[in-house]
Amino acid sequence: MSRVGKAPIAIPAGVTVTVSDDNVVTVKGPKGQLTQAVDGDITIAQEDGHIVVQRPSEQKRHKALHGLYRALINNMVVGVTTGYKLEQELVGVGYRATNTGNTLDLVLGFSHHYVFQLPQEIKVTTTADKGKNPTIILESIDKQLIGQVAAKIRSLRAPEPYKGKGIKFVGEVLRRKAGKSASKK
Repeated sequence: MSRVGKAPIAIPAGVTVTVSDDNVVTVKGPKGQLTQAVDGDITIAQEDGHIVVQRPSEQKRHKALHGLYRALINNMVVGVTTGYKLEQELVGVGYRATNTGNTLDLVLGFSHHYVFQLPQEIKVTTTADKGKNPTIILESIDKQLIGQVAAKIRSLRAPEPYKGKGIKFVGEVLRRKAGKSASKK
C-alpha cells in the first residue's frame, strides 16, 4: 500500500481547497491559487481540516496515482502558504547574470548572451557580490514550474566534472574527476 498516499494533508489556516465535479482540485491561499486535474478513479475527500486521497482498488496503476496525486496536492498547499525558492550559482571566470523584470540575461563564456524570458508566475532576482559567484534566485508557488525553469537554466551550461564550471544549485555537491595527471605514475 502507498505510504505516501495514506498520509492525510493538513489544511493550514487561510487556505481553502475545493474539488469540482470533474475532479479538478483548486487550492487558494495567501500567496495565490493553483489548480490540478486529478484522474477520475482517485477520490479526494475533506475531513475535519484534512484532505484525504483514496483509491478504488489495489491495482498497480491506482497505487501509483494514489501517491502521485497526494504529493501534488501537498505541494500545492505548501506552495500557496510558504512558496518555493531555488538558488543557482554561476561558477566560472566572467560568468554573469542580470535581470530586468522577468527577463534573465546570462553571460556563460560563449560568444553570445543567453536572454531567457521567465513565466509570469516566477519571480527572479540576481546577486553579484564581490568575491562570490553570481547567484540566480527563483521564487514561485508552483513547484513543478520552478523546477522545470531551474533545470532549463542549468542545461544552458551544466557543470563540468574537472573544474566545476557551469550553473549549479547552491549546496549541490558535484562529482569531480582528477584529469590527465591522475593516469601518470
